[in-house]
Amino acid sequence: MLRRALSVFFLVLLVQTLSVKSFAVSTSATSAILMDADSGRVLYEQNADKQMLIASTTKILTALVAIQEGTLTDIVTVSREAAYTEGSSMYLKAGEQLTLETLLYGLLLCSGNDAAVAVAQHVGGSTEAFVSMMNETARTLGMEHSSFANPNGLDADGHYSTARDMAILACAAAKNETLMRIASTRSATIGGRTMTNHNKLLSYMEGCTGLKTGYTKAAGRTLVSCAERNGQRLVAVTLQDGNDWADHQTLFEYGFSAFPLCQAAVLGQPLGEIPVLNGTKETVPLVAAESFAWPLAEGERLTSQITQTAPLAAPVSAGTQVGEAIFSLDGREVGRVSLLCGESVPPQLVSALYTLKNGLSG
Repeated sequence: MLRRALSVFFLVLLVQTLSVKSFAVSTSATSAILMDADSGRVLYEQNADKQMLIASTTKILTALVAIQEGTLTDIVTVSREAAYTEGSSMYLKAGEQLTLETLLYGLLLCSGNDAAVAVAQHVGGSTEAFVSMMNETARTLGMEHSSFANPNGLDADGHYSTARDMAILACAAAKNETLMRIASTRSATIGGRTMTNHNKLLSYMEGCTGLKTGYTKAAGRTLVSCAERNGQRLVAVTLQDGNDWADHQTLFEYGFSAFPLCQAAVLGQPLGEIPVLNGTKETVPLVAAESFAWPLAEGERLTSQITQTAPLAAPVSAGTQVGEAIFSLDGREVGRVSLLCGESVPPQLVSALYTLKNGLSG
């Protein structure tokens, strides 16, 4: 019965791979990557590990650290150093007081270098201390080929990253509701300031949810973006790309078309069944403790293996974890989901009476 259930499951996965479209993709960028935000699977890459200047896309990390370590309602007093920071600005004035959340709008919409310094000084106690927090967060995320020297992305020695590392950062940012709420805002008027998002993809492309633009003369145009379609989230990164708006739209169209999500497990839905000893039923259904999906290209097929922690004997309670479903692609594990008993199975009455009788006679 278990083998039969699994055979049907494999068939469903195979059917889901048959409608995938296939076409080639390229960009004008020196370095680029397209990644599925939830699985982390790389769908396209081009010189993705080349260390490069990243300009104001740095501010994704600045915002992430500030949200994780700060309090949005905090009142921040703008220092003279912050107010006079060169480059793009939200036009802060020394001594001005704003909430940390307002500064984050200025950081992500206006790309304010002044906002970045004000945020860093408040959350970290000093710009230098905050930069240390940025680098520690980058290491924690697995950004192995990145180094940050400031919170705003101005060109500096020791300030660089890669397309792959920035995609890893974007995936983390995509999971932060506060950051994405701000980054997806096209325009906001707060405290007499009207701030317009520099990210034109928000209006150019349906489903774009952020993230951040960047430019310096040395770095060229840099862009990190996120888009969602049919429950699937992708992040794209291009570094030194004069045609980034079009390239990101092309990358997203490619990703959503060529790598649609295969829903391998759905929370609460059965994935098979296993035998139960001495129960009123011979088997118990196994249901997924969580959902699991993986992006698949044409011709690819997930396989699954069910592992059982121990033989089951009645009584069995619904919701008891009894094993895992392990999903693999080309022999490599890509994920696993805990399996729970889908229903309770009481012991057979005869078996229960036999046990009781033996207990009394002993």
